[in-house]
Amino acid sequence: MTIQPIAERLKKNIGEVLVGKDAVVELALVALLCEGHLLIEDVPGIGKTTLAKAIARSLSCSFARIQFTPDLLPADISGVSIFNRQTREFEFRPGPILNQLVLADEVNRATPRTQSALLEAMQERTVTVDGVTHNIPRPFLVMATQNPIELEGTFPLPEAQVDRFLLKVHLGYPTEAEENEILLRYRSTDPLDTLEAVATPAELLAAQSQVREIAVEESVRQYMVRLVHATREHSAVELGASPRGSMGLYRAAQALAAMRGRSFVLPDDVKYLAPFVLTHRLVISPQTRLRGRTPETVLAEIVESVPVPVEQL
Repeated sequence: MTIQPIAERLKKNIGEVLVGKDAVVELALVALLCEGHLLIEDVPGIGKTTLAKAIARSLSCSFARIQFTPDLLPADISGVSIFNRQTREFEFRPGPILNQLVLADEVNRATPRTQSALLEAMQERTVTVDGVTHNIPRPFLVMATQNPIELEGTFPLPEAQVDRFLLKVHLGYPTEAEENEILLRYRSTDPLDTLEAVATPAELLAAQSQVREIAVEESVRQYMVRLVHATREHSAVELGASPRGSMGLYRAAQALAAMRGRSFVLPDDVKYLAPFVLTHRLVISPQTRLRGRTPETVLAEIVESVPVPVEQL
């Protein structure tokens, strides 16, 4: 299994510029290995852009950042065909989405029409402009950010788009020791400027293929299914996780097991990943919100209520 050495090199390299976020880096690499996408909801200035750039440079991937604003148009994302007077033909000018790693910053500030321009790219890995379909280069990862404290002028992401993100994570503030380390590392130069690639896109593509070979025992697979079905049957939930959610949990568990050097998935992998894969797919009832409960607390109840499979002696 060659996945663990690649993952360790990437985590160590990204850790050179992003201090104290090993768990988030691991989850970002899980998304990469599953060919999924990552949604980050957190306050400004804690390293979301740094994380995206560090991953791109560590893999020598093309990178683009899209600042979502209310006046952003779908063509600003996907690209546009421009008439060339010399050749008297239309030429396609690719938009930023046709890169391998795309940072969609403050994605909920754009209008729903513009947000929907991401849907085809995230699911099909293609972009269609003027009836012509363009393939997005692989590997492909969309990292989208939301700011939870600025509600004015935002457009909530529709369920169909949120469901296309494999994982939703929070970076969180650093500890005092971590913040002191940040100041020391950045006191003279930016470590990102000298960060070098430690893996290639070809190696990542090979690792993505290997992830699908990780064994998932029947009882573990049934455990995943019971977890997802429990989200649909809970009294506090109006809309539970979709089949795409169960598929995402399955693939994410395979990737996490491979990164940790195993050829098989453990129930603990599933239990650890469930909050990151399933929480953002839940829509809880208004009465539940009025009682001060959140999707996170509801999912925690669900995870604790579903029996974990144990090995029969």
